[in-house]
Amino acid sequence: MKFFRNQSGQGMTEYIIIVALIAIAAIAAFAYFGQTVRHQTAAISESLSGDEEKAKDEIKGAGDSADSAQKDAGEHKTLQDYVEDKAK
Repeated sequence: MKFFRNQSGQGMTEYIIIVALIAIAAIAAFAYFGQTVRHQTAAISESLSGDEEKAKDEIKGAGDSADSAQKDAGEHKTLQDYVEDKAK
């Protein structure tokens, strides 16, 4: 009986670990796509406010950010690449 009493917090601990992993994944995804999302949100707000010129600039910025992210995703970097970048 004592064995089962010691495991009473196990479910909560597992839940906290899962929530933490989801939060880390969300932060990583936002860091990766964040600039694109910021530009898209700005384009929407500029378009709604009626400033089409600024909206077009933000849409172009979103496209540029997306292209940059896609290019970075296509490169297969290793730890050595990061060491060389830091040494520069």
